[in-house]
Amino acid sequence: MQTLKNKRVLITGGASGIGKALAARLVREDSEVLLVDLNAEWLAAAAADITAAGGRVRTYQLDVTDLAGIERLRAAVHADGGPIDVLVNNAGLVFGGPFLEVSLERHLKTYRVNVEGVVAMTYAFLPDLLAQRDAHLVNVASASGYIGLPHGSTYASSKWAVLGFTESLEQEFRLHGHGHVHVTAICPSYVATGLFAGVKAPFTTRLLTPERLADRIVAAILANRRVIRLPWLVKVTPLLKGLLPSPLFYTVSGLLGVSTSMTHWTGRGRPAA
Repeated sequence: MQTLKNKRVLITGGASGIGKALAARLVREDSEVLLVDLNAEWLAAAAADITAAGGRVRTYQLDVTDLAGIERLRAAVHADGGPIDVLVNNAGLVFGGPFLEVSLERHLKTYRVNVEGVVAMTYAFLPDLLAQRDAHLVNVASASGYIGLPHGSTYASSKWAVLGFTESLEQEFRLHGHGHVHVTAICPSYVATGLFAGVKAPFTTRLLTPERLADRIVAAILANRRVIRLPWLVKVTPLLKGLLPSPLFYTVSGLLGVSTSMTHWTGRGRPAA
């Protein structure tokens, strides 16, 4: 995508964290941002901040697991100004803890939001992207999409699914001659948002800020980058995993503190098991 000026960018999970930081960054590109979130109060606050900064913003309350709600959202978006140019599937959640100490419902909810929500939003809005001359799909995955994560098994595996979905769509677009729809997977290590309160960044790294990640997402869209991995340790993880025998790879992972990084996760208040 050559420019984001006057592009309509829809961001799920847009009322806080990465989504809100990305919206603020897009204001500097003169984009119109469409924030979608479950939390109406946070949506109003985010919109007020963007408006105060001189940005153009619309807000829509939605649970991304509500299929009928997604169809209503698309109709509302079209009525409010037409189809979108960029879809950012950012909404996600995490429940940390030993597998059996987290309720089955919370494990399944992780998949519903992190995987089914991404697929459903993409299914609804992909016709809009295909109809544009230049469009972009951004799926926020995770560094954990490359590596097993104790105390975060369903979160990590949901992000593996997002990576596989993103790569498969990219190849499908190429196969069918839809090269004008670019696809980017965002794979950061831990980001300093409420979702990951209590985690410990792996050795030699630190928590990323939402603002830094937002800068990289905008740069990736403008450069049509296939994948963004942050920080440096995430960049080398796929290579190391491919080269090292699995027992040695996970020994190194343990020494770097990756395997224990979720041990003290609290999130926005540790949920009951």
